[in-house]
Amino acid sequence: MDANTQEVAHRIKALREDMGISAQEMADATGRDLAEYEAQENGLADISYTFMSKCAARMGLDVIDLLTGESPHLTGYSLVRSADGLSIKRRAGFEYLHKAPHFKNRMCEPFLVTAPYLEEEQSAPIHCSRHKGQEIDYILSGRMRFQYKSHVEELEAGDTLFYDSGNDHGMIAIGGEPCTFLAFVMKPQVQVEDVR
Repeated sequence: MDANTQEVAHRIKALREDMGISAQEMADATGRDLAEYEAQENGLADISYTFMSKCAARMGLDVIDLLTGESPHLTGYSLVRSADGLSIKRRAGFEYLHKAPHFKNRMCEPFLVTAPYLEEEQSAPIHCSRHKGQEIDYILSGRMRFQYKSHVEELEAGDTLFYDSGNDHGMIAIGGEPCTFLAFVMKPQVQVEDVR
């Protein structure tokens, strides 16, 4: 477990306690049993981005607050150069760069994702997860095997996925090389303000 994961776990626990939210309430909000939640909150188990998002939602915070300890502050626009972004480790080998971490009240979470090619994943079941909302994935380079419920698709550069991320989904890089894609994770039930 890296130092950054330990810092995030500490922030989650400290904020939960400051807000007077019980560990059981957070376990319920994140879809975990109490022991599993406490292991993640105490930095004894990996913390997924989905877990952090659910914690942030229950606390009424932006997930960036949990990741960095700072609140997003930009409101007009945000520019993040090609190699820059907030690095997030979600699962082994996957590299996520959040491409708008300082933009306040985002309607989606934009990521540049690199999925590693791992030989051991090629014949194993694809690890699936789910989170409320919808997602768009645009393949920039490499190839991907994508699973949605029981459906499996193979994608390559230029292909686009749009799906209900509240159902089981997962992906791996195929073809002997990493797969890089843009992922836009859209939050459910966003209230859009009329600016007339």
